[in-house]
Amino acid sequence: MSDPFAHVRRMRDSRFSQEIAAILPGEFFVSATPMIVYTVLGSCVSACIRDPIAGVGGMNHFMLPAPKEHQSGDAWGGESTRYGSYAMESLINEILKRGGLRHRLEVKLFGGGKIYEGNIDIGANNAAWALEYLKNEGLEAQKTDLGDVYPRKLYYFLDSGRVLMKKIQRVKNDTIFDREMQYQKQLVREQESSNVTLF
Repeated sequence: MSDPFAHVRRMRDSRFSQEIAAILPGEFFVSATPMIVYTVLGSCVSACIRDPIAGVGGMNHFMLPAPKEHQSGDAWGGESTRYGSYAMESLINEILKRGGLRHRLEVKLFGGGKIYEGNIDIGANNAAWALEYLKNEGLEAQKTDLGDVYPRKLYYFLDSGRVLMKKIQRVKNDTIFDREMQYQKQLVREQESSNVTLF
């Protein structure tokens, strides 16, 4: 059986003994091997979920809550896990496929920062959606760090459930800002198209 996460970049850090899987927006990663999952969040949200008894867990990284209902396809070119609705289902289902049980899942949520000025607070929308999703699914977050104005770096240890988080006080480059601006423009375009009345 091929590894569904073979595309995820792996790296080593001398501070940690375990291999690190670095996920990007729209990706998720699950493993039953003791590893660390790493990501950087702006307005995006990551769910860190594991079954401590089965020893399987993972993390996702989504950028928007859900596609609009009227859309017939994936506006992100097939990368559906950019949406929380798909990213959460994908992460949980992969954990269950590898032996996890739903009632034992430990859930932690991070991200949803407002890292730029704008009329739409994408981070707040993502955070609210993620909390509502857990409520609707009968799951409870054991730990959350959502909102505020800072990007976050996350290291999630699959074997212990430990999370190392650093709020980035000063962004050294414009990568996160640029990415967020692209998504704000996308949202504006979607809103404009939905406000058109055809007659």
